[in-house]
Amino acid sequence: MKLTICLFEDNGYINLLPLVYLRPVYDLNSGILSLREKVERYFPKANIKLHSRDYLQDVMAERYPDRNYKFSDSDEIIYINGRLVIDRMLSKQIAKLSIGEALTQNNLVIAVRLFCNDAKRFLTAQNDLFDFNSGDFSKKEVVDATIINYPWDLVNINGDEIRNDFELLRKKTNVNVKLNSHVVLMNKKSVFIDKGTVVNPFVVLDASEGPIYIGKNVEIFPHVTIKGPVYIGDNSLVKSNSLIYHNTSIGKVCKVGGEIENSIIHSYSNKQHEGFLGHSYLGSWINIGASTNNSDLKNNYGEVDVYVNGKMVNSGSQFVGLIMGDHSKTAINTMFNTGTNVGVSCNLFGSGFPPKYIPSFCWGGSEWLRTYDISKCIEVAKIVMQRRNIILSKNEELLLHKIYELTSTERRN
Repeated sequence: MKLTICLFEDNGYINLLPLVYLRPVYDLNSGILSLREKVERYFPKANIKLHSRDYLQDVMAERYPDRNYKFSDSDEIIYINGRLVIDRMLSKQIAKLSIGEALTQNNLVIAVRLFCNDAKRFLTAQNDLFDFNSGDFSKKEVVDATIINYPWDLVNINGDEIRNDFELLRKKTNVNVKLNSHVVLMNKKSVFIDKGTVVNPFVVLDASEGPIYIGKNVEIFPHVTIKGPVYIGDNSLVKSNSLIYHNTSIGKVCKVGGEIENSIIHSYSNKQHEGFLGHSYLGSWINIGASTNNSDLKNNYGEVDVYVNGKMVNSGSQFVGLIMGDHSKTAINTMFNTGTNVGVSCNLFGSGFPPKYIPSFCWGGSEWLRTYDISKCIEVAKIVMQRRNIILSKNEELLLHKIYELTSTERRN
């Protein structure tokens, strides 16, 4: 019988804001694939449906019209937590679940098999989330499952996930283009270059410590060094003199330059000038101005605290850089302190370090922050997206208004 799977959101989404204001948790990236795409790869024949918070549902219906969470009461479904980073062993354990059986980690349900009618009672009134943790299931504790609790979790595992996804996507032919004789390939068997990609002379692709996966129709300008593990998505551009270091993922249709390491950049974002980006996670439709830099290490080498969900949280990590929500922008020479968290649709400029937490829809910098008018935010978003031949839909516009409303109490004016 064909498996039916539902990826679901639980209350854990709240610690992944602002990255998930405009997307469900399973559309976050780590490695080459999103958390959702990993599930799809491990269950290629399954019927996969998507559950999300109530205010995302109209946008999700547009993005994935055949994936709506709609079932008959008698349908048998495997519910998988959208924050789970699935692997081959876990996928086998999940597929073997019987009705009423669950996999857990520290009492958090990461997967459970139920009839749809039984699952309904675990939907919460607030935000239409699932909470299976109180269920009287036959539970099996899984020790080594990876659950994403905070944004830096995605960054910290990114190198390993590039390696895992590289093996998952590996094809018979690794290099599908003719390379100039002045391109240096180190450990060629761990370099994949897809069709239509141009790698110009004097580029170094060093896969000696991890794979390099380059998608379709990418252009890499001369005098670029890429040290794996690294992923560069379709139709992206890497500018001359760029240094792309290990554990970095760059999404589709991005322009990048300067120095980047240990970072994840979603599709349709640009960081194409000089400047350092490290141990960071950038959403979509972001533009990083020339000579923008972020710190990812404190001078005392201590663990980094990050403002999350109304309080400072100890990351437990020595390295945490910039977290930035979709549609935000920086001017030239902007600086960010270690562990800075920037919301959706912010416009940042000026000298000095802005605050370590900047609420969504803010305009300003270190000296002052003001509310960025929502109509102007949407006007800019439309212009930026039209340059990539994408139209901001009415539902996406309404979602931005909703997030503006949800975050209003965080802004001072």
